[in-house]
Amino acid sequence: MTILYEDNHLIIVNKSCSEIVQADKTGDPSLEEDIKQWLKRTHNKAGNVFLGVSHRLDRPVTGVVIFAKTSKALARLNEMFRKGEIHKTYFALVKNSPPATEGRLEHYLWRNEKQNKSYVCEQEKPGSKKAILDYKLLGRSDRYALLEIDLKTGRHHQIRCQLAGIGCPIKGDLKYGYPRSNPNKGISLHAGRVHFVHPVSKIELSIKAPFPVDEALWSVFEQQNCLE
Repeated sequence: MTILYEDNHLIIVNKSCSEIVQADKTGDPSLEEDIKQWLKRTHNKAGNVFLGVSHRLDRPVTGVVIFAKTSKALARLNEMFRKGEIHKTYFALVKNSPPATEGRLEHYLWRNEKQNKSYVCEQEKPGSKKAILDYKLLGRSDRYALLEIDLKTGRHHQIRCQLAGIGCPIKGDLKYGYPRSNPNKGISLHAGRVHFVHPVSKIELSIKAPFPVDEALWSVFEQQNCLE
């Protein structure tokens, strides 16, 4: 667990691809529980430790996750996410370059609960939701393109589904059409930056999460000055 920021109200960590944010039907250990135990030990807290989950990342995705240490912070974070006041920047390594060096993708997405998968709809249909993201091409290698993504809506598997829908599946993402898995079983999608006003202190925060060290391609693009 890599802690990026902590104060009395928040703790922000860099999630690895093997971690789940909250406990699920797999029964695997969760990042939420790991942080609770860490807070209990580090701060000598008795009894149950409060930790609020304000948002999630898919298990194979890496990067910034914000947790609330107080109920006041959690309530305000939830409202900020609802209003779009927390700005997250993602980075993706994809097969093929998009049709333009930058642009906006707008689709309707329909979620299949049994498959735990979303699908792009040609037009709106019952149960579908509008999905919007902006992307920018930052660099290319022989086989991959590096994209910066500004998510405008928060739909199920949105980035993965929309990029696959334009022929640019994320490296390692078997569920959305990439032909091979990554050695670490994750996908090359990273929540690299988050920018927001602290819900309690009102100071402006800009937090960066280091890129995964077990994916050499991130380092290649960093050395080419494609990544800040």
